[in-house]
Amino acid sequence: MDAHITKVTQVESRPANNLLRRLSQADYALLASHVTVEDSAAGQLLYNPGDDVQVVHFPCGPSLATFLVPNEDGRDVETILVGREGAVGGIVSEGFLPAYTRICVKFGGPFARIHVGKLEAAKQRSASLRNIFARYADCLLAQIFQSTACNAIHSIEQRTAKWILAAMERTGDETSVPLTHEQLATLLGVGRSYASRVLQSFKAERILDTRRGSILVRNRDGLKLRACLCNDAVKMHFEEVLRGVYPTEEREAG
Repeated sequence: MDAHITKVTQVESRPANNLLRRLSQADYALLASHVTVEDSAAGQLLYNPGDDVQVVHFPCGPSLATFLVPNEDGRDVETILVGREGAVGGIVSEGFLPAYTRICVKFGGPFARIHVGKLEAAKQRSASLRNIFARYADCLLAQIFQSTACNAIHSIEQRTAKWILAAMERTGDETSVPLTHEQLATLLGVGRSYASRVLQSFKAERILDTRRGSILVRNRDGLKLRACLCNDAVKMHFEEVLRGVYPTEEREAG
């Protein structure tokens, strides 16, 4: 094997994406020469509904991507966040199928990218690589199912706490998330004034504070008590299906 490829297949030399780092050395070697890493700014559009899906995007480090579903009233509603535990675009298809949702960069930073055709060619050469991505697709679907149930039965306050905790877990920041009131409102599918009232109630309890462009967490334990258990359900499924990929406090500390 080429010495350069041998070097980049080492886990510590790979992009800071847990899904890519979960691959065996042999499987990652099939992808290594085709993977590029570029910074993407918050708000950057990755796909619009109907676009051909040609590139798989892997958020790295604190980067986050989000799925937004456009509605007939002109509003976008965010469904799930994807961070360094996963990828967006062309996960199960062979590419060039139309995107269903809008996919945007939520928190800017590095993204690893590979053309769908290169990923599919690698999958054809390795059953274990196919298995990893099939398992991740299952985890992604579980997130969507859980988000649907959460939106139906949990309060805005519970969902607010859940979203903030989910963002913190993925970015690794224990004190703040770069969310504006407007962005939080989009996550929750409510108006900005409603989201602001919810934040004010958390501020009154000294759980959260705000500064321009960010939400500061003053009492993480208090935030967890106010959150629903949807994040925990998703993490449990990740651990059963794709152990070691979803970022947790215990793993980060280790």
